[in-house]
Amino acid sequence: MAFRVLLAQFMHETNTFSRLPTTLDDYRRRFLVEGEAIVPKFKGTKNEMGGYIDSAARYGWQPVYAVAANATPSGTLTKETWETIRDIILNTARKAGKLDGICLSLHGAMVTETEDDAEGALLEALRAIVGLDVPIAATLDLHANATVKMASNANALVSYRTYPHIDGYERSVQAAALVQAAMEGKKKPRCLLVQPAMLEGADHGRTTQPGQMRDMLAKADQYEKEPGINVVSIQAGFTWSDMPYTGPSIAVSYEPEAEARARAIARELVDEIWRRKGEMKSGYQPISDGIAAARAGAKGAEARGKKGPLVLADGTDNPGGGGYNDTTPLLQSLIDAGIRNVAFGTIYDPKTVQQAMKAGVGAEIDVELGGHTDESMGKPVKARALVRVLSDGTFRNDGPMNAGVESQMGPTAVLRLGGAEGGIDVVTISNRIQTIDLQVFLSQGIDPTTKDVVVVKSVQHFRAAYGPIAREVIVVDSGGLCSPDISRLKFKKLRRPVWPLDGVNDPYSGGRA
Repeated sequence: MAFRVLLAQFMHETNTFSRLPTTLDDYRRRFLVEGEAIVPKFKGTKNEMGGYIDSAARYGWQPVYAVAANATPSGTLTKETWETIRDIILNTARKAGKLDGICLSLHGAMVTETEDDAEGALLEALRAIVGLDVPIAATLDLHANATVKMASNANALVSYRTYPHIDGYERSVQAAALVQAAMEGKKKPRCLLVQPAMLEGADHGRTTQPGQMRDMLAKADQYEKEPGINVVSIQAGFTWSDMPYTGPSIAVSYEPEAEARARAIARELVDEIWRRKGEMKSGYQPISDGIAAARAGAKGAEARGKKGPLVLADGTDNPGGGGYNDTTPLLQSLIDAGIRNVAFGTIYDPKTVQQAMKAGVGAEIDVELGGHTDESMGKPVKARALVRVLSDGTFRNDGPMNAGVESQMGPTAVLRLGGAEGGIDVVTISNRIQTIDLQVFLSQGIDPTTKDVVVVKSVQHFRAAYGPIAREVIVVDSGGLCSPDISRLKFKKLRRPVWPLDGVNDPYSGGRA
């Protein structure tokens, strides 16, 4: 008899400091797919659902598909949005009859109008439906603000081990394998979580260079080889979320006889996060440094044996962290400096896109580009623009991250600022989206490898696709919502005391173990 396994994805990284609420339309703009329609949408992709689909086939499961839902990071989910998608999952579980297992793809930093710990609430509700004996495993983002409620209602929390996140598929396969073993009676996994009194830690989870996170993940790999230890997950946390549980944590899935060892492992890793907290570094540089590098130009770089574009990452306006995707200080600085042969991806400005659509390709229009969400983060750029390309903004990722998944920028216009020859080509979009794939440009007829400068609205994920083509990468602080300066964030719900906001000398003072 085939095992019946519920499969679902419900993801959102919530920046509670954003003034943009997250609605059902925001999910529809990225994806909100129900039931069997999930299969053609994600089969063959490197999305977590692609991993679960392949695992169901591998193990001969009878899959019960609920929903696959993901929205670009933004503000708190509305009550309607949360309850609608939550209830699709819960009602599917109720109507499915006997379930043998559940595999979920979650983020771990979702906040709603009614739930500070949305994933914990979802897991708790599922556990109440299926009982204590049905194994539940959930993948999490490496930047999850994981909670005790999540761990106590799941048998395993399986977090990404890469940043940029290019292993969602592998983590879902790992989670599915554990659920299979549990359903076969070969394992009886349980899960625990330990969280220190820290708002930030583990160098924000960076894995592109040697350092703290890679060292800790290597230890986690070794721990998972020990008898009774199933999964060791390290969550760096998501700082821009005002909820009690924000910050790094360690989750360990273990067999009952290995509980003491699991707790020891979790504390060993927490102790390392605490001991190495001085290694936290933002890597941000002022816009002026980026402009200076752009002025130096490609010829100077080539003389030093470096080829390709200078990649400027507008990290504090990262829509992947809830940034508004329309701040303008970097764009205005490039214009003021007369920098040419630039590809700028992207500016969120649906009104200007419609203006361009009405004018048509080849028209010149006067624009007030970007800066419409919060003018304190940059006023609209007033410029004369040539409409070069118009499209529906649809493309399929072909880089390392989310390979095969369709992305929707919405109605899109490529606007050239600074004259018909050279200038700055701005990919202007109607749906907020992080620039993680070369197709953001290629799909709009722009080859980023031919540009002197490429601007991306991202802080880290872009490195998977853009790092290999860049002669140099500079991450700039343009004063956006995702600033590394946490003194700008006014926390009201965060547990206290907590490092580095308070005088904390013990990682377990006020922490949760």
